[in-house]
Amino acid sequence: MNTIVRFMTLVTLLIFLAACEPAQPPAPEAAPQTPNAFAFINVAVVSVTRDSGQLTEGQTVLVEDDRIVAVGATSDVAIPENYLHIDGTGQFLMAGLTEMHGHVPPATSFGQLPERYLDDVLFMYVANGVTTVRGMLGYPHQLQLKSDIAERKRVGPTLYLAGPSFNGNSIESPEKATQRVIEQRDEGWDLLKVHPGLTLSEYQAMAKTARDANMDFAGHVPKDVGLEVALTEGQRTIDHLDGYLEAIDALNRPASKYELDYLVDLTLRHGAAVVPTQALWATIIGASDIEQLRQYDEIDYVPETVRAGWFNYLEEPSLGYFNAEAAAIQHDNRQRLIKALFDGGVPMIFGTDAPQLFSVPGFSALREIAVLHDAGIPLAGIIHSATVAAGEYFDDKDLFGRVAEGHRADLVLLQQNPLENPSALAERSGVMVAGQWFDRATIDSRLEAIRNAGMRNSPNRNTE
Repeated sequence: MNTIVRFMTLVTLLIFLAACEPAQPPAPEAAPQTPNAFAFINVAVVSVTRDSGQLTEGQTVLVEDDRIVAVGATSDVAIPENYLHIDGTGQFLMAGLTEMHGHVPPATSFGQLPERYLDDVLFMYVANGVTTVRGMLGYPHQLQLKSDIAERKRVGPTLYLAGPSFNGNSIESPEKATQRVIEQRDEGWDLLKVHPGLTLSEYQAMAKTARDANMDFAGHVPKDVGLEVALTEGQRTIDHLDGYLEAIDALNRPASKYELDYLVDLTLRHGAAVVPTQALWATIIGASDIEQLRQYDEIDYVPETVRAGWFNYLEEPSLGYFNAEAAAIQHDNRQRLIKALFDGGVPMIFGTDAPQLFSVPGFSALREIAVLHDAGIPLAGIIHSATVAAGEYFDDKDLFGRVAEGHRADLVLLQQNPLENPSALAERSGVMVAGQWFDRATIDSRLEAIRNAGMRNSPNRNTE
């Protein structure tokens, strides 16, 4: 088994540990009963393009059910009597974030993981302003989970789901690839997930059938396929920048500007988007500071079983499928590459690959923002990738990603200006997901309950 497959198998087992036979899903947690009409009064509305952002102050935003129904100057917007008022004076209202490469645990019993883990993961996304998730590894019952969230039987972000992955273990032939595309289309999955291990003929059979079935496919670039073929075949997003450095043989040496320009031109030619997941990949390749990883406050929110697996990974860096000795060079190449792709106009859509190694759902957004900002991406461009760009990707399914009339009411109320401070998203006054409002007190209370649910006293943690 090659090292990339070993890594993906390890991480999947550490995160999910699902039982072999699917159990009945736990009773869903009902969303709190709240009014279905809200007025955010006197806020500064945040709007962004790839290159810039602006604030429109003194605005009132009205929400009914799951839709924004009005946005305008506070002096001009009449608020109906039945609306719940939320004072936004001195605060900033932006669209909720999208996690374009996230994971949702199976909606089943979990074996070694607590049964509450699914609901905890879903709420951690919401608590941190992540209101939409493109789930990139399908499991049984997830389509029902998606419906339960949409019907407010369960609290969570709006889900768009890839089915079970196409990989070297699940696909044995081009015919099997073709069959599986049709099965997943008929079952109702939103897209196909590409994992390592597919042969060229299997990948091409999947891609042709997906195009004919009008289904997107996204994720990794299998070694036998390569970046240029994946782009030519129409892969919608290249996640983790997979295959890019391999295409120019720059895993262990600095990439030249000429080579980066070639990758930009190649990507633009085929119209694909990238989902970088830079923070996680720095951890995987060994470029992150291990002691800083150990001290992440948010790891207290994941079960001890998961946390122990993460710490064990740090003790076995050889399992990483990049060359650990060249970690600094690779990370610098990745940072220069994402800056070149962004500056060149390649669509970038935000993703963190949570929950994975030290990438805790929702909390990981702040980690990713910081790494992208360090690469030289402007804050407005990062926010655009997590809001407007994600909404454009899914524009055939719904309208979201902006604070605008008709858009889904996914909103984050902030105490600081996110266009000036990369950590502003940590200072939330509240989050609205599809019209459901959670104020800061409610969020903090729920997060504290998650923290207290058996996530203490790790022997790997230095608490001095």
